[in-house]
Amino acid sequence: MGSFMGSDTTNASAPRPVLIAGGAGYIGSHTVRLFAARGEPVVVVDNLSTGHRDALRRAAPQAVFAQVNLLDRAALDALFAQHQPRAVIHFAARAYVGESVTDPARYYRENVVATFTLLEAMRAANCSKLVFSSTCATYGQPVRLPIDEAHPQAPISPYGRTKLHIEHMLEDFGRAYGLRYAALRYFNAAGAAQDGTIGEHHDPETHLIPLVLQVAAGQRAEIQVFGDDYDTPDGTCIRDYIHVEDLARAHALALAKLEGGAERVVANLGTGEGYSVLQVIEAARRVTGRPIAVRKVARRAGDPARLVSGGTQASALLGWTPQRAALEDIVRDAWNFLQRHPNGYAE
Repeated sequence: MGSFMGSDTTNASAPRPVLIAGGAGYIGSHTVRLFAARGEPVVVVDNLSTGHRDALRRAAPQAVFAQVNLLDRAALDALFAQHQPRAVIHFAARAYVGESVTDPARYYRENVVATFTLLEAMRAANCSKLVFSSTCATYGQPVRLPIDEAHPQAPISPYGRTKLHIEHMLEDFGRAYGLRYAALRYFNAAGAAQDGTIGEHHDPETHLIPLVLQVAAGQRAEIQVFGDDYDTPDGTCIRDYIHVEDLARAHALALAKLEGGAERVVANLGTGEGYSVLQVIEAARRVTGRPIAVRKVARRAGDPARLVSGGTQASALLGWTPQRAALEDIVRDAWNFLQRHPNGYAE
């Protein structure tokens, strides 16, 4: 098997699709929707372990879908041969920090080994461009704030380590084989499509905004606040929340950058603004007009007091700035989705 270099050509008479791995998931489905809305053909690959077929039906019913596990090399080879994608956007991964601590083998297999298998299939098919869904978890406990792209990467969970291993793999494949790639390290994905058609639905749900809104909707009795004695203005953890539609747009811009000739793009995706847990709860009360019961409990191990993006590379390299950065807008879109689809995706 050779290199990627000089191997990928485009037949102008037949536009080649973008293969979106994990495209039935939360961020993936919003990205599929964006590409489909632009009239670009997409092929979605997802094993549906955490993704939802119904998300794709709502996001882009015309998208080609294949229920395939990325560990299945033969199935990937067949897909690449059939559809000849011009590039891959890779969201597929296990992403629960706590689960990664108790079952690291699953994370190394389904994140690292699966990505290696995908890269080998890409190399065999001479598909040379990849946009990778990385994470601010690769930075670990911050040694300075805000966190820019030059911040040391010292992840503290197996989840973060698997993502960093993949970044190293992409770098090595780029140097040796000519892979052109973007690694997008994002902070806290949140919100939903502005029209309420698709949104966030995890099982179990671990993200703060949907959990708070489920209390407002009467689906949960209370929201637990893990620690109120951090070194922050109100004692609760501060995070940088980025709207899922802004994330989708960043992936499209990253792919365009690679297709324009860039060899490597590394960028944080965040707003540069941090909001505390209590500020999120107050925003949800304002948006919903409903009471939200709070119970304060002990800290969780490993939760940094503050995680806020300070990167400028997304703006400088991609021309990307968040368009829906206000916390209340993010919460309002998530609330709209929950009201329209109280059970998320019914399959």
